[in-house]
Parts: sequence; structure tokens; C-alpha cells
Amino acid sequence: MAEIQVALPTGPTAVSADWTPGDNAATVIVAHGAGTGKDHPFLTGYVDALRAHGFSTLRFNFPYVEQGRRMPGPAAHAIATWNAVVGFARDSDPSASVWATGKSYGGRMASMAVAEGLRVDGLAYLGYPLHPPGRPEKPRIEHLPGITVPQLFVEGTNDPFIQPLTQFEEAVAICQDARIVWVEGGGHTFEVKGRRLPAEQIGASLASVVAEFVLGGATG
Repeated sequence: MAEIQVALPTGPTAVSADWTPGDNAATVIVAHGAGTGKDHPFLTGYVDALRAHGFSTLRFNFPYVEQGRRMPGPAAHAIATWNAVVGFARDSDPSASVWATGKSYGGRMASMAVAEGLRVDGLAYLGYPLHPPGRPEKPRIEHLPGITVPQLFVEGTNDPFIQPLTQFEEAVAICQDARIVWVEGGGHTFEVKGRRLPAEQIGASLASVVAEFVLGGATG
């Protein structure tokens, strides 16, 4: 367990994190979704599988979780946290490439931080929330075309946050370097109707796709 200092606009704070060094020259950072924390079984399963691929991993909480609140704080707080966490990762292994990944909200906040200048080697989203469910007229895409590093969108075809799928595909198409990997029948947490799997197993099942993305970027 580590403690990472974060300089928020409202003053300094600290967030807890789990850092595990690996054998590969790449660090994968993992952020949680809006309604969970870093220890959600989906994320622990995902991280354990990433470690099996040899990556160093760093998963962390956003400040609002540390403060016992259920709803995310201002985006500026999440962006400041991402900056602090990436700094911690680079200090922990200066020679490693750094890849930002996140479930839903956590991934979107990473993309906003990178659009504002945070330096990472690539972004992988586990269920990017293009818009609130049922609100396709409010897409969250303004910042995506400005991102120059590779982006991987891992998405369930039944995710209500990206319907209609054609709108989502058009949003990804405006990015500079991005691709989609579809999980057929998957919802926002990648659950598939009629297939009951524990959350940690679902999270673990996505690690190989992200590992291929990271290894391709790290060696390409």
C-alpha cells in the first residue's frame, strides 16, 4: 500500500494506492469507475491478470472515495489526481513506459488529463462513457481529437453509455490514433446476459486485450 500526495485546487490531500513492480518495462495504471473504488473485484481481477503478463501495476482511489463520498468531485480534482499518480509511477520506475487505463469514469478522467498535457504512452478505456444512458445528445468527445497517444476503447456492444453504436464509432473515428475492441453482448460492466461470471473473472478477461495493446506500443 502506498500513499500519493495530490495537490488539489482546494489544497493538498492524499490518496491510497497499490503499487506492484513487474518484469516488463511498462507500468499500467488503473483507475476505478464512479461508483466504486480501487479494490472492486472487477479491478483486482484485471490487475492480477495484468501482473501475470509481467507488467508493473498501480491502482488508486480518487479523493472523493478517500473522503467516504459516493459521488465524484470536480473533474479538476480527478485530473490533478491523475497527474500525481503518473508522477508517482515515473518516480517508482523511471525507465518504464506508462499506460493509463480506467473503468468508465476513471478512464474518461485520464483522457481529460492527457488532453490537458499529462504525458503517458497510451490510454486504454474499459467502457468509455460516451454519454449518460439515454442522453446521446450529450456526448463527451470534445477533448478526444486532441489526444496524440494511442487510444484503445474496450466496449460492450450492449453498453447503454454508447448507444447508438454508430455514434460511438463516429466519435472514435475523429481521434488521431484509436481503435475499438468489442465485447459482444457486454454491458457497461461487461456482463453478458445469460452468462454469470464473477466480477473478478470479467475484469481478468479484459487484461489480455490491454496487454497486447501495451506490448505493441512499447515495442513499436
